[in-house]
Amino acid sequence: MADGEKRSVLGILVNAIDRKGAVATIIDSAACGRGLSVSALAVHGIMTGVQDSEHKYRLNHLDVVVPDGQPVRWALNLLHGTSLPDRVCGPDLMLDICAAAAERGLPVYLYGSRPETLLRLTARLARRFPDLIIAGSRPSRFRCLTAGEKAEVIDDIRRSGAAIVFVGLGCPRQEVWAYEYRQSLDTPIIAVGAAFDYHAGLLKRAPASMQRAGLEWLYRFLQEPRRLWQRYLVLNPIYVTLLGVQSVRPRKFDVNAATPPTRELMYG
Repeated sequence: MADGEKRSVLGILVNAIDRKGAVATIIDSAACGRGLSVSALAVHGIMTGVQDSEHKYRLNHLDVVVPDGQPVRWALNLLHGTSLPDRVCGPDLMLDICAAAAERGLPVYLYGSRPETLLRLTARLARRFPDLIIAGSRPSRFRCLTAGEKAEVIDDIRRSGAAIVFVGLGCPRQEVWAYEYRQSLDTPIIAVGAAFDYHAGLLKRAPASMQRAGLEWLYRFLQEPRRLWQRYLVLNPIYVTLLGVQSVRPRKFDVNAATPPTRELMYG
């Protein structure tokens, strides 16, 4: 049943939620000034938690994890009978949220990527959503931050008046960021993967037919084979194999068998 509740996919908790439900949850939290940590996970995101007990703990303590990849949606449907009609793709979710934020007058903040990407992204979002208030943006430093730098980021976001924060640092850095900042910001924090690059016009989306067939990974692999070969050619088969194991031995994937992080990673 697609009730918005969390279900285990290889021990990683994923919400059985559709795009409409995800947008409503995020916008309601933003309008109320309530913190909410959100990530859109595809197979690679799930596997980062499977392979790292501390990261599994982080993922399972985010407020909302939506099924970004078709294989994650299929897993929810096959293992838990959720009957989700489609995945909740991070780039599409970002556009839906921007549209709703523009309508409600909720300012957004863009964190991550490079300065030139943020400039292109801001310009394109402004053209697409003339009423959208972009309260601020800050590029990634592509390193770990100091405590003082983290405090500076938090202060900048608070002073901007942003009601929603989009984070585009790449997986798993953006999920770490959402986990580590979730107690410091009274806004939804949404980790949206490659959405910044897509909406800035730097990456092309796979054709809709490939997306529906769960082959967007192949399209991305063909675009960046050297960077993505291990993610897709190694992790995807392992994911499918482990789903088969979960189908017959569900207790093997205990959502509580995770290690609380011993320190902050301070990605920025």
